[in-house]
Amino acid sequence: MDNKFTTTNEIKSEIINLSAILGLPKGTEAFISDIHGEYDEFAHIMRNGSGNTKQKISELFTGRLSATSQKKLVFLIYYPSEILKTTKNKIEDSDQLVQWYMDTFNNLIEMLRYTANKYTRSKVRKAINPDFVYITEELLYVDANAETKQLSYQMIMDNIIELGMADAFIISTCHSIQRLVVDRVHIIGDIYDRGPHPDYIIDHLSRHWQNFDFQWGNHDILWMGSVAGSKLCMLNLIRIAARYDNLKILKDAYGIDLSDLIQFSIKNYQTLDAFKPKSDTGENIPLEDERIHNFVQQAVSIMQFKLEGQAINRRPEFEMEDRLLLNKLNAEKDSIEIDGKTYPITDGCFQLVDTNEPFKLTDEEQSIISNLISQFINSKHLNEHIKYLVDNGSMYLKYNGNLLLHGCVPVDKNGDLEEWRVNGKSYSGKSLFDYFDSVIRAALNNPTTKDCLNSDIIWYLWTGKMSPLFGKDKMTTFERYFIDDAELHVEKLNPYYSLRKEEWFADKLFEDFGLSKDGHIINGHTPVKRGTSPIMANGKIFVIDGGMSKPYHKTTGIGGYTLLSNSNGLQLVTHEPFTTRQKAIEDMTDVVSTKRVIEQSIHRKTVAETDIGKKLQQQIDELKKLL
Repeated sequence: MDNKFTTTNEIKSEIINLSAILGLPKGTEAFISDIHGEYDEFAHIMRNGSGNTKQKISELFTGRLSATSQKKLVFLIYYPSEILKTTKNKIEDSDQLVQWYMDTFNNLIEMLRYTANKYTRSKVRKAINPDFVYITEELLYVDANAETKQLSYQMIMDNIIELGMADAFIISTCHSIQRLVVDRVHIIGDIYDRGPHPDYIIDHLSRHWQNFDFQWGNHDILWMGSVAGSKLCMLNLIRIAARYDNLKILKDAYGIDLSDLIQFSIKNYQTLDAFKPKSDTGENIPLEDERIHNFVQQAVSIMQFKLEGQAINRRPEFEMEDRLLLNKLNAEKDSIEIDGKTYPITDGCFQLVDTNEPFKLTDEEQSIISNLISQFINSKHLNEHIKYLVDNGSMYLKYNGNLLLHGCVPVDKNGDLEEWRVNGKSYSGKSLFDYFDSVIRAALNNPTTKDCLNSDIIWYLWTGKMSPLFGKDKMTTFERYFIDDAELHVEKLNPYYSLRKEEWFADKLFEDFGLSKDGHIINGHTPVKRGTSPIMANGKIFVIDGGMSKPYHKTTGIGGYTLLSNSNGLQLVTHEPFTTRQKAIEDMTDVVSTKRVIEQSIHRKTVAETDIGKKLQQQIDELKKLL
């Protein structure tokens, strides 16, 4: 008999318990993509359960609470500490404050009970602050109107106030509601780059959420590769941070000292228009910061192009010879020949490029790169975050019949899977994703600054045409900086992006990944332009990059999407552009604008129809064998 059980009655009780769980409604899943460091907006969406909290309060309290009172309760749940402070400042009478506490306790417990009704007690207990588990459960699982319990219920609430625990209890209960409104969160790539606080996002998830997963994006890969020792990933990372006025995150969040790089950049470069940093917030960048970001961007760009040339030359299997550009400059470095045509160079900064050995680093460049990559590999906080990203993430995920991936599945124009050959083996479709996944994990398990295959492949995931995270024929960074010809700036998308409108194509991908045709493919990566539907392939493919990052608001016209999958079906939630956390609290302005029902289930889906349910059923079958 299994060591976990000592009697047959224990086995039978476990079977009954597991069977009961199978009959519960399926929990709500939220799918979010391309957060790009926008912590305040992301945190707000997590707090409001993508609009679920407001909806549940309306269902529960309409007819009993006014619209204004409902709104106050909604924002108390979103921002309990801040709303508590402002509310208490407005209540001068102590008796009124006690009454407010009592009313608030009752409303929050009722709301908690409503959100917890489709979970087991065990799961609800895990969502409650351990300091308040006993108190909360006593209030949660009794009928306050029952005559035998009224006195006990009242005494608990009286004592919470008398002992000075009221604020802490309210905050704890609000956080419990936040955790239960959405059962699982899927982040379809790109936590990092552009926005100011990707570190806050990972900290928030690690503190407040248990059920979530990441599907890595191309921008995440740069940070993962840097920790693994890829100098090319690191240089791209620093260049993007300088490009978007965000170098301070490296020092402030992860302790990376850029002083040597900055001094080197100031000494060797001058201000150029092509390298003028961009502000995602729309605010003016201080003149000195703008100058430093300009210089740093030039310095790391040149180092990047040099190391790219070295990587391409040692990896002919990458087929990236068209990205060898420094060796095509003329002797004066004021023009370049590409495909037999000569183009003038604008804003050139090639003073440290030797035309005889264009891909060779100077001694000073080599020293700076060595120092920086050592800092990335040894940054404790960055390693903690990347480990968290890896332990809870993957290149793709099959979950409850859906396929979750950030970018694309590389295919040809006919929709056939393209093969990539490396180390004598060929990979395509699912096997290509699995191969890249294994390379990433191996590289992060054994970080090295040596120019090894794993390190080069992680960089290839950022920029290679067979990378599922990139999905284009080439990255034209060099041309965009130095050549004033729009035709050379074009980056051609993989045919996946046009074919994903076709239902037959979605079915073909389901087959390769071993999924039923009843599922869905959920992507991020490419912002859905204004007037374009995120729903494709007759409702089988969803593109949920709605532009959470501020620079994309003009392109998408919105502030992002969340896809919700619950026991009743699928909903696409459109978010209004987020302003600031302070304004949201002061004005009580939410970001959810519309919910669109995509699929309505004929019957309410239960846990039995989920991946977890299948595992529970296997346990039940094994337990029955023990009997």
